[in-house]
Formats: sequence, structure tokens, C-alpha cells
Amino acid sequence: MKKISLTLMLTCFAYLAFSQVVPSFQFGLKGGMNLSKFNTTNTFSSDNQAGYYGGVWARIGAAGLHLQPELYLSGKNTTLVNSTGQENEVKFTSLDVPVLVGTKLGAAGVGLRLNTGPVVSFLLNEDQNFSQAASAAFSGKFKDQSFAWQFGAGVDLGKLGIDLRYELGLSKINEAGYQSTKLNLYTLGLAYKLF
Repeated sequence: MKKISLTLMLTCFAYLAFSQVVPSFQFGLKGGMNLSKFNTTNTFSSDNQAGYYGGVWARIGAAGLHLQPELYLSGKNTTLVNSTGQENEVKFTSLDVPVLVGTKLGAAGVGLRLNTGPVVSFLLNEDQNFSQAASAAFSGKFKDQSFAWQFGAGVDLGKLGIDLRYELGLSKINEAGYQSTKLNLYTLGLAYKLF
């Protein structure tokens, strides 16, 4: 009986040690809303406006750390207002590619995740609705891609996950000769693990 107990105990320890070294892989769907705001210097200001995002995510991890690449379509809306009060409503659709590094605290499918990493956004289209006065004051000419950095936390409850993140714009997104125009976002999303 002692030999069987010792064998079972050693098997359990070996399994736990091995599971910490061998990477795990997860894949799922994700969607939610964003609140976007241009961070501008002097010339323009803007208020947060709601948009959407949806796509896929993967998580590869071992020893308490994971790499989480994502790919999603994102609609971002904002209103630029210059110093004289003229407005320009801007709507973007972009393909966003975050590559996050994180850790998870918890076990048995329940836990808190912390992650951070760079995001590359590729502009797919832009729509600008100008008021009559603003059309002379601002014409977009936005760049095809921009870079940002995400910070976030998430909670996993079995196959479901909830994520809250802040995205800090690192590069100017306009090609026109205006002061720095960087897009900052808050995102709240729901994730579903397929496997």
C-alpha cells in the first residue's frame, strides 16, 4: 500500500511540475466596446465616444506567464473640436493587432489576469462628417497605421472572460500639419474560450 501511495504522490508532483513547464494553448472569440478620445496638443480637444471591437485571441503560456496575440476589427468614433469650437466628427474602422504579455493569478479556470503590450492599428477606412465651418478648419489625412500600448486586467470564469484595458496612443495618426494627434482608448470586452 505504501508503494502505491508513494507512486501516486510522485505521479501527482511530476504532473504538476510538468504542467508548469509545457506551454498551454487557448483560443477564443472576443468582442466589446471602446471609448476613444484624441489626445491633442493645443489645437484640438475631444470627448470620449463609444465604438466597438470584435475578433479572435490566443493565449500561449507556461510557468505563470503568457503571450496573448489578438486580432480584431475596431470601430472608433470621436469628435475633434478646435479652439474656436468648430467640430469634425471622425469615424475609423481599423484592424488592431495587440501582442500582450501577462500573468494569471488563480486556478481551476478562475483567476485574475494582468497584461500589457504593444498594439499596431491598420486603418481600413475613415469617414469624416464636417460641419460647414469645420470643413475649412480641418481635413483629416490620417496615416494608414499607428502604434499604441495597452495596459489591462481581466477576470476568467471558466470559458468566459471579462477584460478592461487602457490603450495609450504612441504615434500621431494624422498626416496633416497639425500638432500631435494621438488616439487613446478605454476598452471593455467579453471573451469566450473555444478551446
